[in-house]
Amino acid sequence: MPYYVFRQGMFKVLEKQGEWASFKEARAHVNELRKTLDPKTGDKYKMIFADNEIAAQETLMAERELDASLSGDDW
Repeated sequence: MPYYVFRQGMFKVLEKQGEWASFKEARAHVNELRKTLDPKTGDKYKMIFADNEIAAQETLMAERELDASLSGDDW
């Protein structure tokens, strides 16, 4: 399974930046991309390990449930 790197822009739009066979290469590339980010844009670079590009996008776009034990309501 390859590693995918995506740029996540406004409105959670994903733009594929590439795919790599090894973690080391993908991590190095995403770290270089993150150095070029303008903090004012709110864009992010995300790396994911998935069977294919569609599975990677679906995983990144999925909403996660808030863990009630971490919400701080019991303070």
